[in-house]
Amino acid sequence: MSVEQPIFSTRAHVFQIDPSTKKNWVPTSKHAVTVSYFYDSTRTVYRIISLDGSKAIINSTITPNMSFTKTSHKFGQWADSRANTVYGLGFSSEAHLSKFADKFAEFKEAARLAKERSQEKMELTSTPSQESATGELQSPVTPESINGTDERVTPDAAFNTEINAVLFPHSSTSISKHWEAELATLKGNNAKLTAALLESTANVKQWKQQLAAYQDEAERLHKRVTELECVSGQTAGVKTQKTELNQTIEELEAELKAREEELENLKQEVEEASQLQTQKDSLAQKLQETELRSAELESQLLDLEQRLENSQLESESFRRSLRSLLELLDGKIFELSELRDSLAKLMESDSS
Repeated sequence: MSVEQPIFSTRAHVFQIDPSTKKNWVPTSKHAVTVSYFYDSTRTVYRIISLDGSKAIINSTITPNMSFTKTSHKFGQWADSRANTVYGLGFSSEAHLSKFADKFAEFKEAARLAKERSQEKMELTSTPSQESATGELQSPVTPESINGTDERVTPDAAFNTEINAVLFPHSSTSISKHWEAELATLKGNNAKLTAALLESTANVKQWKQQLAAYQDEAERLHKRVTELECVSGQTAGVKTQKTELNQTIEELEAELKAREEELENLKQEVEEASQLQTQKDSLAQKLQETELRSAELESQLLDLEQRLENSQLESESFRRSLRSLLELLDGKIFELSELRDSLAKLMESDSS
């Protein structure tokens, strides 16, 4: 049974040439996926493999006749005559593209040397030279022959992804199914964590439960790392995976601390909001009481104004009556004065 080991991984957007036009790129992944170089020590074969879920979107054996071409500062391509297609990879930076291209050249040279050694052994044993089931075709399809022109195909969109080298061993035996199941499990757990984080922002009451769930998940990942180390401690890929899982755990723990701090801040804000609500209710009660008191005072003021108006009317009526009385008294006094004068004249006439 052949045993393949991951020897280098990166993340990129994967494309294949359109089989009908031979010019346009067709995306085979909705987002950036892990693209890994694998080495089969039994058959001395280097392969490029990429999975989107459980589906293999790249399964290309590197041959000495292949060449990796950089068509832009973030995009590269190579032709695979076995699959009769051209693969394209879009990277998040030029550095990631250069690293992938260097590895391609390195493993291509290693494949060439392995083929030469195999041919030498065949010649020494006088075995007719022929290609094995994993051999190479002598007339590979180049990007120019597939495109039909000398122009290099470039992607239609820019790429802005992150390198996240997560290695998952893959082979055609039961190991492949095992690791595919592990990959699906880890992706499922990742989806659950993402959903839990989104839900925590919408419902403050569920924070404690979600934080506890994160802690349980971190402990489970710790246990899973230990199990993977015990089961596959002899493979370099698992060691790399352990390092990455530990890094993921550290990131989750850091996020837990940040969420706990955010929860405390939310609690303080809730307490402050409760106090403000209490103050608001108290002020509203006082305002209501003040409005009632103001209404009573306005009613009293209207009553006093009515009384004052009535008093003024009575006073005016009294003044008119007094004025009439004075006029009448003046008339009587005038009459008495005339009567006095008449009596005086009468007395004077009698005395004479």
